Amino acid sequence: MFDKLDSIVQKYEELEKTLADPEVIADPERFQKNAKAHAELQEVVSVYSDYKRVEKELEDARVLLEEEQDPEFKEMVEKEIEVLSQRKEDLEEQLKILLLPKDPNDEKNVIMEIRAGAGGDEASLFAGDLFRMYSRYTEGKNWKIEVMNTHPSDVGGFKEIIFMVKGKGAYSRLKYESGVHRVQRIPVTESGGRIHTSTVTVAVLPEAEEVDVEIDPDDLRIDLFCSSGPGGQSVNTTQSAVRITHIPTGIVVSCQDEKSQHKNKERAMKVLRARLLAKLQEEQRSQIDSELRSQVGSGDRSERIRTYNFPQGRVTDHRIGLTLHKLEAVLEGELDEIIEALITNDQAEKLKEVEH
Repeated sequence: MFDKLDSIVQKYEELEKTLADPEVIADPERFQKNAKAHAELQEVVSVYSDYKRVEKELEDARVLLEEEQDPEFKEMVEKEIEVLSQRKEDLEEQLKILLLPKDPNDEKNVIMEIRAGAGGDEASLFAGDLFRMYSRYTEGKNWKIEVMNTHPSDVGGFKEIIFMVKGKGAYSRLKYESGVHRVQRIPVTESGGRIHTSTVTVAVLPEAEEVDVEIDPDDLRIDLFCSSGPGGQSVNTTQSAVRITHIPTGIVVSCQDEKSQHKNKERAMKVLRARLLAKLQEEQRSQIDSELRSQVGSGDRSERIRTYNFPQGRVTDHRIGLTLHKLEAVLEGELDEIIEALITNDQAEKLKEVEH
C-alpha cells in the first residue's frame, strides 16, 4: 500500500510542475486534463501527508517515553501515544478506502426513471412522491433537474417519469436508489381505511456521452406521433413526440414533453445512450464472479431495497437493515443519512474483497 502511495505522491508532484509549465498553460486541453488529474490525487496526498506527520510524532513520543524519568510527564506522554496511535489507525483506514478502485461513472450526471409498479393508482401517486423526494434532495445539493419525459396518471402522480439530475458526483450518491421501493399506507381512495402495499421501480443510469456508446444510425427506427396526456387524450395535433427503437437490443425510448420534435429526439437519444451504457456495463459485470461483487448498489431493479411505512412513520433499507423513524423528513429529501450508511457499507464490502 505504501509503495502505491509513494508513487501517487511522485505523480502528484510531477503534475504540479506541469501546471506551472508555460507550454502546458498555453494548451488549454492539456492543462485541463492535468489539472483534473492533479485534483483527483489531492485528497490522497493530503491524507498520506497527515499519516506521515502523525507517524513521526508517534516515533518521537515513544523515544521521549524511553528517556523520560518523571512519572507525571511519562503518564502524559503515554496518553499522547494512545491518541496518536488511534489517529494513525484512522488515517490508515481512510487511505485504504481512498485507494479502492473508483467507479468511473461516479462524477457523471444521472438519468433516473421512476415507474409505478404493483398497486394501481396508489403506486402512481407514490411515484409522484418519490419524484418530489429526489427533487428536494437535488435542491439541497445545488444540482439541477431536467424532466425528460412524463406519463401522468389520471389521479395525479405518474405512471412513469424520466428525468436527468445534473451535478458533480450525482451518480456516486444516487446510484444506491436503483431497485424496488415499497410503500405501505392507507390510500386516499380507500374508504375502509385498510393499509395498502404498492411498489415503484427506480432505475438510476449514468449519463452516457457519445464517446461512451457508439450508436449506428442504421440500428435505429424512429417513429413520430402526437403526444398524449392522462387517459390517452391528444395534447397536440403535431407529430412532435418521438419514439426511438434500438433494433439490435429492442430498447424503446419515447419522449413527448417538449413541443419541438428536435428536442424530444435529443432527449430520447440521451436516455437511449444511458440505457445502452447500463446494459453494456451490466454484461461486463456479469462476467465477474458474483461473489466478488458488492450486493449494495448492484442496480438490480427486481431487488426490493426500501420500505416506506406510513402508519409507523418508518423507513427501512433492507440491504443494510437500517430503520429510521423519520419518514416525513426522508420524503422531504433528507436522504443523506441513508445514503451515507449505504456508502460506508459498500466501502466495507470492497475492503473485505481487497483484503481477501
